[in-house]
Amino acid sequence: MNILAIESSCDETACAIIADEARILSNVVVSQIDIHSAYGGVIPEIAARSHIEAILPVVHQALADAKLAITDIDAIAVTHTPGLVGSLLIGTLTARTLSVIHDIPLYPVHHLKSHIYANWLSGHNPDFPLIALVLSGGHTQIIRMTAHNDFTILGSTRDDAIGEVFDKVAKILGLPYPGGPAIAQAAKSGNDQAYHLPIPQVSGLDFSFSGLKTAVLRAVQQALNLPISTPSHVLKDHLSAQQIADFAASFQTTAAKIIALKLHQALLDYPDTKSILLAGGVSANQIIRDTITQRFHHNHHVFFPEPAFCTDNAAMVGAAAYYAIQAGTQATDPYALDISPRSPIS
Repeated sequence: MNILAIESSCDETACAIIADEARILSNVVVSQIDIHSAYGGVIPEIAARSHIEAILPVVHQALADAKLAITDIDAIAVTHTPGLVGSLLIGTLTARTLSVIHDIPLYPVHHLKSHIYANWLSGHNPDFPLIALVLSGGHTQIIRMTAHNDFTILGSTRDDAIGEVFDKVAKILGLPYPGGPAIAQAAKSGNDQAYHLPIPQVSGLDFSFSGLKTAVLRAVQQALNLPISTPSHVLKDHLSAQQIADFAASFQTTAAKIIALKLHQALLDYPDTKSILLAGGVSANQIIRDTITQRFHHNHHVFFPEPAFCTDNAAMVGAAAYYAIQAGTQATDPYALDISPRSPIS
């Protein structure tokens, strides 16, 4: 089976060809980071326009890299939810058109399922039941899987997603967008014990990161002896390089602790868990990876996607579609498929 997969939920235009057992034949990604970094975040209208320019060349390149023609494709997979409306429309309309013109079965894929299935792209075969931590710019969730294509949300963020908080803290510290890589780099020369930041007390398996972001802001204001009315964009002009590094390291370590504490609680609630998976852009953070590995590898198999597959890509969409098809999922009507900017995993 050859699956042509398309991903355009945010600011990456991507197409991949996936074969049996989630084997990658090609994987093409055109990123818009350089465009959006000037604005400190993704501008939806600009993202959609960039997808229009890139989508067909990306599809053609993926087919060329795999040395296949469209007639060699057995299924088309596309991210249809969640994401930015304009971005989702470009990818979904492209997939629907290809499906209709070439009479190829079409499979819609949930974006968060794709991130989880990035763990299968490196030849890993996690044992079920498992718990997946989805850590990205727009989502923070704990998800339980007892089999392929079986998902139960155990906990979600009540406010900001972890990746969003990385971006906002980076902005407070005067670091560039995207915040995750910038904070990780700055933290390398920092002392993660320099500033003691609070651990949010949230019942159940839900997360809350908004308070942590505010705690960093208040700690910076206090360290600089500035009133709390001082705008956050002014603070960076008063911070030394070492202070920036220390704040980045302290924040990063605190975020890792929060994630590990919630995972520990989930494992107590579900003691039959065999594998732990991390997924999403923030799962590339080495401190978070090290924290999870050190705490849980003695009793569980711990898996991470390769760094290239942590951020948005189409190979993970193809992997999710492949295992959904193997689990008996039926193709959808290309004329009826619609997008949804917000939709829970199910």
